[in-house]
Amino acid sequence: MTIFTVANLQYTATAHEDETMAIIRDLIKQAAGADLICLPECATRMDPDKARLLDGADHEAESQSLEELKSLAREASCYLSAGSIILRHDEPSTRGKLANRSLLITPEGQIAGRYDKLHMFDADVGDGRRYDESALYAPGDKAVLATTALGVIGMTICYDLRFPHLYQALGQAGAEVMLVPSAFTKASGEAHWHSLLRARAIETGSFVIAAAQTGTHDAGPGATARQTYGHSLIINPWGEVLADGGDAPGVTMARIDTGAVERARQSIPAITTARAFTLEKMSG
Repeated sequence: MTIFTVANLQYTATAHEDETMAIIRDLIKQAAGADLICLPECATRMDPDKARLLDGADHEAESQSLEELKSLAREASCYLSAGSIILRHDEPSTRGKLANRSLLITPEGQIAGRYDKLHMFDADVGDGRRYDESALYAPGDKAVLATTALGVIGMTICYDLRFPHLYQALGQAGAEVMLVPSAFTKASGEAHWHSLLRARAIETGSFVIAAAQTGTHDAGPGATARQTYGHSLIINPWGEVLADGGDAPGVTMARIDTGAVERARQSIPAITTARAFTLEKMSG
């Protein structure tokens, strides 16, 4: 059992890493004292220009933004979830596509967890844009648990939230905290965000920490501006919202006691009593 303070950073990432990193630096100062600081999906840039993203993406070992985030974690003496960073793949089999990669950084600036987004957001949510992540990103193929001084952390990203079997697997493998860095659209967020996150917490008896992008992002020439929902959430294993960031940029914080995970799972042991089954199709 550990007790620690978590902070979600909520902001509107721009298409330019230097601008967005300046925002991150300021918010990390505001989150002083947190043991775990969480950034949203596409933490360092949200660029609508696919060609520019492809040209400007670095391999992980070459990413200056990642190196700065490691330095910021060391300076703050805290764990830092780098939300997700858009990086160039090292695997030739990805055929030039990018990785949407979440990295969990230790207080010493080391990588404790590395996760590539499993599920690509290929959807039309009725906001005037078509989302086609598969055209740009190669999906990951591994679920990831990171064992840390704070507890066992399950790493996921945004659209993964709609696939409960992933969270069941992480919970059954020992995850006490689920990270869900996100850039949920405003349209789908208004309809589903709170319900999905609370459901994942309740189903698995885990804390769910979801740092989110918010506001109107660079659209690019002739494109409809992308709007993200905000409402960064910290939810306990009983499904209660401990902190909600609303729709404004800023920092939200809460204290977490991982002992609540064991208590929730003892009270309702669904995570340990799920049964395998076969499916029988019948007709009348």
